[in-house]
Amino acid sequence: MATSADLKALTVEQKASLVSGSDFWHTAAVEGAGIPALLLTDGPHGVRLQREGAGHSGLADSIPSTCFPPAAGLASSFDPELVERVGEALGREATALGVDVLLGPGVNIKRSPLCGRNFEYFSEDAVLTGELGVAWVRGVQSRGVAASLKHFAANNQEHDRMRISSDIDPRALREVYLRGFQRVVRDAKPWTMMCSYNQINGVFAAENHWLLTQVLRDEWGFDGVVMSDWGAVDDRIAALIAGLDLEMPGNAGRTNAQVVTAVAEGTLDAGVLDTAAERMVGLARRTRSPLREESSAVVDHVDHHALAREAASRSVVLLKNDGDVLPLSPTTRVAVIGEFAERPRFQGAGSSLINPTMLDTALEHIGLLSDTPIAYAQGFDVDGVAAEDELALLRSQAVQAAAAADVAVVFVGLPASAETEGADRTHIDLPSDQLALIDAVSAANPRTVVVLSHGGVVALPFASQVPAILDGWLLGQAGGGAIADLLYGVVDPSGRLAETIPLRLADSPAYLDFPGEFGHVRYSEGLFVGYRWYDARQIDVAFPFGHGLSYTSFAYSDAGAMLSADGDVVLTVTVTNTGDRRGREVVQAYSSLPETQVQRPPLELRAFQSVELDAGESADIELRVRRDDLAYWDRRVDEWIVEPGAYRFGLGSSSRELHLEASVHVPGDVVSLPLNELSSLGEIAQNPSASAVMAEIAATRGDQGMLLMQLLDPDTEVGGLNVSFPIGRLRMMGITDEEIHRLIS
Repeated sequence: MATSADLKALTVEQKASLVSGSDFWHTAAVEGAGIPALLLTDGPHGVRLQREGAGHSGLADSIPSTCFPPAAGLASSFDPELVERVGEALGREATALGVDVLLGPGVNIKRSPLCGRNFEYFSEDAVLTGELGVAWVRGVQSRGVAASLKHFAANNQEHDRMRISSDIDPRALREVYLRGFQRVVRDAKPWTMMCSYNQINGVFAAENHWLLTQVLRDEWGFDGVVMSDWGAVDDRIAALIAGLDLEMPGNAGRTNAQVVTAVAEGTLDAGVLDTAAERMVGLARRTRSPLREESSAVVDHVDHHALAREAASRSVVLLKNDGDVLPLSPTTRVAVIGEFAERPRFQGAGSSLINPTMLDTALEHIGLLSDTPIAYAQGFDVDGVAAEDELALLRSQAVQAAAAADVAVVFVGLPASAETEGADRTHIDLPSDQLALIDAVSAANPRTVVVLSHGGVVALPFASQVPAILDGWLLGQAGGGAIADLLYGVVDPSGRLAETIPLRLADSPAYLDFPGEFGHVRYSEGLFVGYRWYDARQIDVAFPFGHGLSYTSFAYSDAGAMLSADGDVVLTVTVTNTGDRRGREVVQAYSSLPETQVQRPPLELRAFQSVELDAGESADIELRVRRDDLAYWDRRVDEWIVEPGAYRFGLGSSSRELHLEASVHVPGDVVSLPLNELSSLGEIAQNPSASAVMAEIAATRGDQGMLLMQLLDPDTEVGGLNVSFPIGRLRMMGITDEEIHRLIS
């Protein structure tokens, strides 16, 4: 492997070749210098390695690999340990296929339920997203395969994604859209980062020096390779200067020649090229580590399928279960209705399309768990080609089957054509024929269970008319078996919603500013994304963030909060399984600061932990809330600031089901604001040095001086009225230019 000394011997042409792909999926090799080509391929929920000769667009023609639950499903596990095991399995499969860089995970925030790629992202919450992203990266890189954290940053829609400018307030950008990336970079140290197509506040991500160098490298300490999304580079020289190391894919040497010319003409510092080339060599060195050699070249696909089934079963959310319709008994006469039961919708469409090693169907696995024959009716046409009279015939057969059964289980969801990379959705409704099917079946059999398959949020107008709903999101290749396990209680439901399910699309935060116009999309909702929006505006939702039921029950007791030596908040609570069967609870902690000087959501997720308990068993849970997570971004000083105060922490099982509360006083950070003539009297009052100068000035002015000091006190009548009074305007009270200068300096 080449060293830094060897790099000095390379020509400018050879260095330029290292910072651009040699073809669609490979980086360039420099044989004489011992620098190998690297193979990159799509993820993130499977290794999508195209067969040789399949061409760039042969998305469906890839070597079979395990299709784990996509992020939309896996996030509902709220389980970093499980996600890390999935990541490790992905790393093993990548190693066996000779893959050096697996393109994932996607950690963009779900700003709108309409984003066509939401199936590939974890959550509407940055803390949950960050924790799961950390686990995924650690798992993959433990096998010597590089992760590629994406899409950096603010890639929250597919509409006009190659050009759109995401126009975001600095505080929202930091606290919502960058926070998950920051957590993964600092905690998991991904070896590569993929920048997004879009612009951020008018500057393309690939050419954004502030984003790629000032924030990512200088602030966060990222030491890996920054690569482009495929075709995201508009100006190669500007991108290199901004901090983009690798352009993908290759372009037959066209931009390599531009780089060579720019160095020769002096418009590109040769040191910038050297740095990027060194990073590429460093990446090659990392992917040739002993970790990779320790990974078995032979993958046990049966074992990985079992892991995929475990992950799927932990990702399903039991939304409701009135009357304990579930779990089913083996002796229950069941009618299975809906084409998804035999033709599962298990993944999204686009670059992450996986050719699975095997594929479970719910219909088959329900049959394996039932002691009675299963009646099946197709119910609807998932391809959408059946005429209305044919659909009426399918519904009629489904109604007959449902009426003759003890329980009807209806499988519905979104067709693959409704959710794909490159296009956003226009609504959140299920197909009308499926809604009509649910109405007909539930009328024929009141004990109707609905099982959902979808990558993005869907409206649930039938929620009040059916007793039970299992939300499967997208579950990967083993989802059929997992659904059967949950229906029959082989596994206790423990999934929790990683995003809010609204009653209407019009209630959602980005409704009035999505997908934008004339090349710009304005993030007018600011901090209030997901549950933060619904809570702040007191909007009713179908099911809240964090919600999910179990077949058992849990009680909370003995909540406490204290500060650790390093300033973090340590929360403690005892959780008891009060039901009659083993089950898993996800304990969630949400913070609030009632006495605050800045705009804040009512509640924000700060920590979570799952615990599995036998009937009657208790466990003492400890949750650590990082001090950094309590900070807000103060645009006045461009820094993270922890506001002092008595923070309250709600502990419970969803954002709207908090059972106990604990509080602790957290010391704050000192904000030192530079003063000028437009600085307010309130800011003078908060600055000890300036306050002391004001006291000196007041002492020379008798009664007028007493008034000056009252102006600094917000508890006085005049102080409360004039807290925002600019100090330059004190001239009207006879304060001199020299005295104002003293206050400012």
